[in-house]
Amino acid sequence: MRYVSTRGHAPPVTFDDALLQGLAPDGGLYLPERWPRLAPVDPARGYAAAAVGVLEPFVEGSVLADDLEGLVRDAYGSFRHPEVAPLRTLPDGTRLLELFWGPTLSFKDYALQLVGRMFDRVLTARGRRMLVLGATSGDTGSAAIEACRDREAIDIVILYPEGRVSEVQRRQMTTVTSPNVHAVAVEGTFDDCQALVKAMFSDAEAREELGLGAVNSINWARVAAQTVYYAWAGALLAEDPAPTVAVPTGNFGNVYAAHGAASMGARLGALVVANNRNHGLAQLITTGTLRVGPVHPTPAPAMDIQIPSNLERYLFELFGRDGTRVDRTMATFRASGSLRLDPEHHATLRRRFRAGWIDDAGISEAMARAYRQMAVVFDPHTAVGWEVGRRHGDPDVPLLTVATAHPAKFPDVVEEATGERPELPADLADLYERAERVTTIPADPGRLLGLLRRVAAPSG
Repeated sequence: MRYVSTRGHAPPVTFDDALLQGLAPDGGLYLPERWPRLAPVDPARGYAAAAVGVLEPFVEGSVLADDLEGLVRDAYGSFRHPEVAPLRTLPDGTRLLELFWGPTLSFKDYALQLVGRMFDRVLTARGRRMLVLGATSGDTGSAAIEACRDREAIDIVILYPEGRVSEVQRRQMTTVTSPNVHAVAVEGTFDDCQALVKAMFSDAEAREELGLGAVNSINWARVAAQTVYYAWAGALLAEDPAPTVAVPTGNFGNVYAAHGAASMGARLGALVVANNRNHGLAQLITTGTLRVGPVHPTPAPAMDIQIPSNLERYLFELFGRDGTRVDRTMATFRASGSLRLDPEHHATLRRRFRAGWIDDAGISEAMARAYRQMAVVFDPHTAVGWEVGRRHGDPDVPLLTVATAHPAKFPDVVEEATGERPELPADLADLYERAERVTTIPADPGRLLGLLRRVAAPSG
């Protein structure tokens, strides 16, 4: 399997090279030359076996291929639920795919626990060391840190917007004592953090000097690993009509993984993009136009995004894999802050995706209603997915809502809406007492570059 850039000006690469490079040299994102056909998924064999079957075609020819099963079983062996990604039926008939049983209580663990191990294996095989750089709007950072901490071949630097993540999310990053871990608060928004990361990867000289690698969903390996739980869910619901899938998302990565699974043959119906008041994606799907506006802080901070980086992968497919057109479209988008689809492409987008959004009050009301009517405690992101899915689903088709985070990651928001304060698992019970270690910088590429040089210096 080879991987191509969405911008069309970089040569195809292997899985291992796409993993280590993250961003293509032409500034594009990698994706496979073709979607492989999905191998049958047998839930009776467990989640790890399903992951091996889904991922085998992606790592064909990789140094990882011979030990994929061992890497997968190691990645998911410590998850808190024996089914890894259990499917729960709620009293209202909604199916809830619970993706919060990993070490940091977020769906990001399902990809990053595996990707961290992939990094270590490929780097060791090549005799290299890497400085992993990522930005987070909430959950990616802690999941990436947990996956990369104490690994011999990796240093990791994670940027997060100061004051715009929950206390639990912040502490899961800033209380890690491993010397290869560096949490950095940026004076700005998540989009500012993401722009800093892209600036570093777009600087070929700095990228080479620092040995940068990407852990955000710009890294293809992460998207590939996320397709697994959608294929798994489709197999678990095999006796029902293909479900409508509601995905709370701001960066388009999680729902793009659902699109990928469906493209491979997973039994999934319409995909519902659920936004908070930062609803650029919902606007694009509904009207055909995406206009970048200010990023508003909300009770669902992981979705406080206005520039969805993974949208580029879907545009590449939408435009018939025309990298030149994608390059031109993204340049116009960067310059004008607006992206407009022609009617034909908008109609194609609408055949797969639906979308909606709710404001802050709507998030609180959805959480309160779920608790009042069903005794179910949602985190704010899952509440967005559930409410928007209910509004835009088909009453004759099962609704599958993706539960992206444990409610204990947002205790204040949950308690205010429901009166119930969710407790952290026992192994995280002392999180609020742990000492924090964090560096704060302005949203300035020069300041970030100086910090990264200091981090990389000890390893040469």
